[in-house]
Amino acid sequence: MFSEIAAWFITMAVLNPVQVEVQTRLEQVNASAAAATQVQQCITTHALRLIERAANEPSWAVTTAIGVSVGWTSPVTLLDTRDPSCAALAALLQGGEQAKEQDGEQS
Repeated sequence: MFSEIAAWFITMAVLNPVQVEVQTRLEQVNASAAAATQVQQCITTHALRLIERAANEPSWAVTTAIGVSVGWTSPVTLLDTRDPSCAALAALLQGGEQAKEQDGEQS
């Protein structure tokens, strides 16, 4: 029961917001269909792994979800950047993080 809640929590607090951010970033950079497919492939593959890990390690799920939600943990750290499809996603997310930092400095 607790493992199901942890899996739901990681989905709602990490995966869904990351997917929204990725979609926004893809639109902002006017990404090609191939790049969008590659990014989606990474999300699909790694989402299943993260949900499985959350189900097996509920405390990891809670701390990770909180860390990502408040900005202590970058979603990029959850990706296997050795996977070619995830390298593109990592670069996209890091670009978004850098843009947010620059906006914060200018305010």
